[in-house]
Amino acid sequence: MGQFRRQSIASFFVLLGLGLLSSYGPLMGAAKPLITKLAFGVGINAPVLALPTAPVLVGLGFCYLLIGLLGFSKQAQLRTLAPKLLWLAGGLLFPTILLAAAAGSQTNVLTIVAETLRLGTPIALGALAGLYAERAGVVNIAIEGMMLFGAAIGFIAFGLTANLGVGLGAALAAGAASAALHGLLSISYQTDQIVSGAVVNLLALGVTGYLRQVFLPFLRGRGLTLPEFDLPLLSQIPLLGEVLFRGKPIFYTMLLLMVGSHILLFFTSWGLRLRAVGENPQAAAAVGINVRQMRYHALLLSGMLAGLGGAWFSLETVGSFDDGMTAGKGFIALAAMIFGKWTPFGALGGALLFGFAEALGTRFQLLKVALWGYPLPVQFLQILPYLTTLLVLAGLIGRATPPAALGLPYEDEQS
Repeated sequence: MGQFRRQSIASFFVLLGLGLLSSYGPLMGAAKPLITKLAFGVGINAPVLALPTAPVLVGLGFCYLLIGLLGFSKQAQLRTLAPKLLWLAGGLLFPTILLAAAAGSQTNVLTIVAETLRLGTPIALGALAGLYAERAGVVNIAIEGMMLFGAAIGFIAFGLTANLGVGLGAALAAGAASAALHGLLSISYQTDQIVSGAVVNLLALGVTGYLRQVFLPFLRGRGLTLPEFDLPLLSQIPLLGEVLFRGKPIFYTMLLLMVGSHILLFFTSWGLRLRAVGENPQAAAAVGINVRQMRYHALLLSGMLAGLGGAWFSLETVGSFDDGMTAGKGFIALAAMIFGKWTPFGALGGALLFGFAEALGTRFQLLKVALWGYPLPVQFLQILPYLTTLLVLAGLIGRATPPAALGLPYEDEQS
């Protein structure tokens, strides 16, 4: 972590600590102290943790202030320890925000966790889509367009056939087809990869809007979504079962894909070849790897994953299709991928971070959170995921090093 970045983050925590101390310090001696209740489940028998709001937040404020001040230390030992403490302070932000938002009332922690996982699903799939393409050396800013194609074509296919399986298959095919277009432009014709990705995004906006108007009168089954189901035995695990093992098919598929992708990329010869193509395509070609073919395979897989992420919107969540319904989630997925340093589990962590930001905005609205006595406007709460994206892309997580050949066209002897 660079000195400027460390000191910037330390300044944030110093200000946060001072803000908590000034806001909740005067409430320490209140005759009727604020009590915040955190529920862990639903129903009368669900465990509830009651916390004295002011003392806990004041204690957290002192922690932030101390960690922030240590971040400015020039001593060698403290300078080595400071990044770890700053990461610890970052982890404490989640309970801090939750306590401050629910101050004096009750909120369900498991509901927020479940919403975080649910809202992080399309971002995780999009991040995984970007990961495969970029590990092979192809910049994929077309994830947004691929997701939009998947959402539209998948729903249209479902509406015409009344078969959700057909809808899912169509979403995967639509994502792959748009990825093939990106590949044709960027791999075969060596168009600038940013430009070809932008072409796919713009094409998706126009084509899906047109298709919706043409097919809308013929679509059946609007409002129907993929069914929710519990995994046998696992869903009965206390606390965790309600969150991890009760969901819909695309959510479960995302979790399996994350584990499978980690194994595929780092423990198989195919994954090794893919990473070699993204790092040094000339060296990969010298040992007999078909660089263009590997890049096409990675890009088609990327498109299918993005199409599945698009199907999450239209087939698993809403049961309809609206123009631009992906709402920039493809671009947020790119930020999650960068946050995760081009690794599947890191990308999942980034996706859950953005999912939490979105879930938090919804929770703030329900709790009617106020700042200095003024209710937070809905518009501000809606920008939380995008604000988080800006902070990640601004480099607050540290330097992210992409594959060495990312964005570079490959020219073989036949070119």
